Amino acid sequence: MIPKLWQITLPILKYISDGKVHDQRKFLDLLSNEFNLTNEERNRLKPSGGETILKNRLGWAVFYLKKAGLLDKKKAFVTITDDGKKILEQNLTHIDRKVLLSISRYQEYMGRIAQKQSGQEEDETSEQSPEDMMGSGYRSIRSSVEVELLEKINNNTPEFFESLVLDLIQKMGYGIEHQVVGRTGDGGIDGIIKEDKLGLDEIYFQAKRWKGNVPIHQVRDFAGSLTGTKSSKGIFITTSDFTKDAYDFVKGGRYGTLVLINGEQLVRYMYDYDLGVRVAQTYAIKKIDEDYFSE
Repeated sequence: MIPKLWQITLPILKYISDGKVHDQRKFLDLLSNEFNLTNEERNRLKPSGGETILKNRLGWAVFYLKKAGLLDKKKAFVTITDDGKKILEQNLTHIDRKVLLSISRYQEYMGRIAQKQSGQEEDETSEQSPEDMMGSGYRSIRSSVEVELLEKINNNTPEFFESLVLDLIQKMGYGIEHQVVGRTGDGGIDGIIKEDKLGLDEIYFQAKRWKGNVPIHQVRDFAGSLTGTKSSKGIFITTSDFTKDAYDFVKGGRYGTLVLINGEQLVRYMYDYDLGVRVAQTYAIKKIDEDYFSE
């Protein structure tokens, strides 16, 4: 029988307990042998197709162990952490969600997910239709992906962030030409988006990674840097958020059209416009075509 998700987390951690770097792809053979899977069970596809059930569960198991800080992962290669070794010293019979929730790092991760989902969902304890449950699952997976997107952006370079912003703007269909012109951290214009072929109208942007909320003076300085340019249109994008007075400053419209995009909005746009993400699987929900059966 194909093992459930929480049946394979502990074996995975044991596989890498030697502290060496391991290729995650080899875990499929190890799990197949450990659980005595038949060839059919090992290769059985998910209902949506495209990926085997075992590979999918392996991916999620490694994902959750990484979020709990029990292993490190770079591409397809994983290694156990000191926290992972400590968990193994407890001689647990399994590692499930309850065990992970006892780990502060995993608690923080789930807290960010819960924060993103707050106010978006109705009471999940009420009875739901199958379609409702799929919708709830979709929102949960999306929130998880968006949280990880923001983590990856913050762990990358400022130059990468500026390039990402250009890619996103292009994905969203704004402008025909983009260029980075500023220096990271100079408080001015980081790039220009030309809205037409002749460059008669331009949008200026600043991309700033920030710890805590971006204060009003940063937004005011950016607005001031637009003085004397071809356009009064500006986009300020950050991985964090802006202070309330910064939002109020933009609403006034005194310095032209300024758009503030915080980290939450940024990863939402990335998800919607397929930037830094790819479709893992799709499900076609079908219902009876009553017209076909009517006389």
